[in-house]
Amino acid sequence: MTGFPFSTGVTMIEPLCNITISKDDGDFMAKVQTELGGLREYAGESFEELLEQLFLDLQEEFESF
Repeated sequence: MTGFPFSTGVTMIEPLCNITISKDDGDFMAKVQTELGGLREYAGESFEELLEQLFLDLQEEFESF
């Protein structure tokens, strides 16, 4: 994963999930990988629909953190 600033202090950044979103023939698709849930895919007719699915699923998965 890229884009994280380099840490110069004690705090370390640990990515919780990797999300890839793409659009194919008008449909939005997402691939999500987490340590807890593994790799899974989502699809939606709109970007909003896809984000809602991702939000609800990831919220449920990470509530225990």
